[in-house]
Amino acid sequence: MPNDHPLLHTARTLTILHERRLSEDCCAHEETDRQRTDLVHSIDTWIDKQLPPSHGAASVHTETVGEVIDRLAQCTAAAYAALLSACEWDLWDAWERLAELAVGYEDLATDVRSGRRRLPGCH
Repeated sequence: MPNDHPLLHTARTLTILHERRLSEDCCAHEETDRQRTDLVHSIDTWIDKQLPPSHGAASVHTETVGEVIDRLAQCTAAAYAALLSACEWDLWDAWERLAELAVGYEDLATDVRSGRRRLPGCH
């Protein structure tokens, strides 16, 4: 089943954590952020096992896939929160940022698969 993919499951969990972070007291952020860090690491570990060795000439991307997925989750949580906002601009801006980041993620995936880019820490 497509929803059983480990990245989708982890991305959903990251989104839930970002939603929680938006509504919780800042004192509680430490535990939520620790959970996010663990999930980002698990994504990066999974990705590292899936990819063949990168070419030495490939340029290095600035973030790991886990970090990009965490930002996608953050933008997703913000976009859904903006649905409750009375400000139309906040809604448009949040969804625009999410769409741009999603395109960037697709570009990164394409570049990594083709060997034009490599991920930090991957050899």
